[in-house]
Amino acid sequence: MVDIDDDLDSEAFGITDRIVADVLNAVMQGDAAAIDALLDPLHPADIAHLIEQIDSRERRDLLTLWQGGIDGDILSELDENLREEIIQQLRPDELATALRDLDSDDVVDLVEYLGEDQQEAVLDALDASDRVVVEQALSYPEESAGRHMQSELVRAPEHWTVGDAIDYLRADVVLPDQFYHIILVDPRLKAVGYVTLGRILSNARATPLRDLTEETFRTFHVAQGVEEVAQAINHYHLITAPVVDDDGRVVGVITIDDAMAFLEEEAEEDILRLAGVGEGSLSDNVFETTKQRFPWLAVNLLTAILASLVISLFEETIAGLVALAVLMPIVASMGGNAGTQSLTVAVRALATRDLTPSNVWRVIRREALVGMLNGLAFAAVMGVVGTIWFDAPMLGVVIAAAMVVNLLVAGLAGIGVPVVMDRFGIDPALASGTFVTTVTDVVGFFAFLGLASVMLL
Repeated sequence: MVDIDDDLDSEAFGITDRIVADVLNAVMQGDAAAIDALLDPLHPADIAHLIEQIDSRERRDLLTLWQGGIDGDILSELDENLREEIIQQLRPDELATALRDLDSDDVVDLVEYLGEDQQEAVLDALDASDRVVVEQALSYPEESAGRHMQSELVRAPEHWTVGDAIDYLRADVVLPDQFYHIILVDPRLKAVGYVTLGRILSNARATPLRDLTEETFRTFHVAQGVEEVAQAINHYHLITAPVVDDDGRVVGVITIDDAMAFLEEEAEEDILRLAGVGEGSLSDNVFETTKQRFPWLAVNLLTAILASLVISLFEETIAGLVALAVLMPIVASMGGNAGTQSLTVAVRALATRDLTPSNVWRVIRREALVGMLNGLAFAAVMGVVGTIWFDAPMLGVVIAAAMVVNLLVAGLAGIGVPVVMDRFGIDPALASGTFVTTVTDVVGFFAFLGLASVMLL
């Protein structure tokens, strides 16, 4: 029986299992007309999602039959790991058509991660003027505002009135497909403010544009980090962020939709890195996925060996009281989970700049107190459990003390490790999890077995 709620949810999302099945059936039958009928009404994001769901052979057959169907909007929505595969299958004329209506920032986003041959193929497909703009953007550092800005914008002299602006917009000029502000510039083309289209349309023609400028106006340098710009857009509720060169002249803009997309990608990347899976996606093949995950599994193996070496120091203690082997994993597991909780909060706070040098010590003290209080609470529980389970009150005291020590250290490590890595310019999401787990395992085993050897034997 079909769940109506599930079916409605999938239809609201845009791609249903039925659509995917119908497209694949049309591909198997070689029915190009049916493919056109199924895909043409769909949003580019939905088509990209469908392409990502099917395997490489099905994608190749689909593109062979659906000639001319792929456009720039679909390419820009695709997972970047798939773009090169798709672009390789497009004829030069198809590629040129696909890129024709894209904004410059979308073209740069398509090009920057491609191989050299495919990058050249995309650039060759552009008009000469568009190619110059894209190549200029590619000359900026990878994570800079200049790399991610779009060059399409609307400028106006600062002395214009509302009527001048309206007449200009209605004249035979090339305008961006979507824009929210007119940027006012002085005679040297330096940005001095901007006016929203809504304020232009709601004021008299004689009103000077200078009288309608937004108080939130601020500019960003082409070399400034795009993450910093995106966070500023989010923080100050900006719609458009003008990007300026060394002379203060406006050369592009970053809009709120691009900023939010970038922040979403950064958040997704942090989550994947915390799990040690790099930037993998479901569209990656087995070899690529294995290669991405192997390095951190290897690091994890080394840290596990380190924890095992700590255990080996207490072989005689464990042999003298087997109950220790039963309870050891509990101490380590609780510490690992507590450390991961602090770590996740810290990495996200660093990414959003909520955790700064001005409040880091307050946050460290908080996490230490949280760890200690949780340690005391679970120490009481495990003290009772250890006493009743093995009829050994002192064993309950040992595991209770070890629990307090490990959860306190877990809180400190969870906040301290990513802060230290960030201070040294290392992405805290990249390896913090492995190091925090190592600390909690080593400290947990050492505290538990060390106390046991002193108090029980």
